[in-house]
Amino acid sequence: MSANNQHPFNWTGRDDREDGDKRYRVHHKVVRRSQSRCPQLQLMGFCTDEGVKRNKGRVGAKQGPDAIRTALANLAWHQDNAILDVGNIVAESDDLELHQQHAAETITKHLSNGPMVVLGGGHEIAWSSFKGLSDFLSQSSDKPNIGIINFDAHFDLREYQSNDNALTQIDLKPSSGTPFAQIADHCLATGQNLHYFCLGVSETGNTQALFEKADSLQVQYIKDTELFDRPMHEHIAQLQSFINKVDVLYFTIDLDVFNASLAPGVSAPAAFGMNLEQFIPMLNTIVASDKLMLADIAEYNPNYDIDNRTAKLAARVCWQILVAMSKQLPKNK
Repeated sequence: MSANNQHPFNWTGRDDREDGDKRYRVHHKVVRRSQSRCPQLQLMGFCTDEGVKRNKGRVGAKQGPDAIRTALANLAWHQDNAILDVGNIVAESDDLELHQQHAAETITKHLSNGPMVVLGGGHEIAWSSFKGLSDFLSQSSDKPNIGIINFDAHFDLREYQSNDNALTQIDLKPSSGTPFAQIADHCLATGQNLHYFCLGVSETGNTQALFEKADSLQVQYIKDTELFDRPMHEHIAQLQSFINKVDVLYFTIDLDVFNASLAPGVSAPAAFGMNLEQFIPMLNTIVASDKLMLADIAEYNPNYDIDNRTAKLAARVCWQILVAMSKQLPKNK
């Protein structure tokens, strides 16, 4: 199933007199159909917050993808590459598992055209993203060596139970709190190694049981307080060492990793959280690796945003990732 383009986002924005006949903003560079046989940048939305609801979070992230597109549309674009918007996967029912499968299949299909950024939606997108990337890479490798870098206040390793039609306990269903547990189980079932690095983890947002599970899975992590206690060059070295050991990166950002003053419009705002001085050097390390094939940005909730503050942050991060991906691609002819 492909993304739903029946009601596509209307990419509009300003035109500047000094640009003449040329167009230099993101909304000028978006296309809806592939205009080149060369690899290209791609953007997709996953409109769901059923996983957030199941995880007892503040719903509203379903509106996130198009709200981020709105903030992205007017940003200046300095690259030659166009951006293919493949549309949204829209969760029109509470059957999260079905919609996650559709999203994963769409990601697998489109990755053959080039790298992709997916806009959420709740962090349940992480299971779809990894499954889509893993299935794509498995077409040419039995055990793809994927590194997961997650900026998140939460491990999202909660217990879950799937494929049980009689299941009635909502807190055992897959949710926005379970995607990396699902990924770990998938890696075990397929013989892949789990390479998971979580940055910005909050001790107040994860029980001791979750820390023990992370340790048992050999998850690497940096706590939010450690970002202040240790020099940045030590964090960068740890991150670079992780990147060096994998072939492909899946990069996921739950916007609740940021301090609530930067990102108030999220499902679970952070009292401490990461600041930009901590985030940007690590972002630059990731995008400079030339290993980034798939990224997603999750948990933006427009219902609680202030002056579009969180949307602007998400759009700028998306822009940075797309620029880095564009530098890995051949020039459009």
